[in-house]
Amino acid sequence: MLDTAVAAETPEGIVLELRPAGLSARFYAFLIDWLIRLGVLWAVAMVAQMLGGLGTGLTLIVYFALEWFYPVVFELGRSGATPGKGVFELKVVMDDGLPVTPAASLTRNLLRVADFMPFCFGFAIVSMLLRRDCKRLGDIAAATLVVYQPRAAPKATLDMVVPVAPAQPLAPRDQAAVIALAARAPTLTVERLDELAALAAQICGDAGRSGPEVTRRVLGVAQWLLGRRP
Repeated sequence: MLDTAVAAETPEGIVLELRPAGLSARFYAFLIDWLIRLGVLWAVAMVAQMLGGLGTGLTLIVYFALEWFYPVVFELGRSGATPGKGVFELKVVMDDGLPVTPAASLTRNLLRVADFMPFCFGFAIVSMLLRRDCKRLGDIAAATLVVYQPRAAPKATLDMVVPVAPAQPLAPRDQAAVIALAARAPTLTVERLDELAALAAQICGDAGRSGPEVTRRVLGVAQWLLGRRP
């Protein structure tokens, strides 16, 4: 992948890792948004044909609004992204990772004129290819970034956990530790749960092993200790 990670510090001193979107993802997002705007404009033009001169004025107004305010309206919404960006899980944020401000959104979109020059967004493409944070001129002026939206790590579940008798006698302290692990399992990521279960793998005869199957057996021992039987 050409996309890289950059660090951003919030005003509270919290350091965030942001993944700027590269040229390809942003191009396809722009293409989707362009097709949406074209479809809306075409629909308005069809209706405007029945209104004569008034329809021409209406078409021009809609074209102006779509060209300059379509991105701003969506970027200032909850998602911080136009429909095209949303398809690729992108969003516009400030350099510090906070939601984009109205002034910044207006600035970055008004400067699309400069990005377009000398033709076909030539300046924007060169800027994005040369910069590690993949900013176009509008982003530089507005102090904004187009980044991938962070994905929440999948949490572990206790589905299909069959009670398993322990492979060796367990001291009360060890029993409590295994039961506590099972209680915490829904709050842990799958990777972290596998890591912790591997430390207790010997209780189900899997010493030195790790993975989802070992984790299920360790959790099965916890079920057994709680008095559940197959």
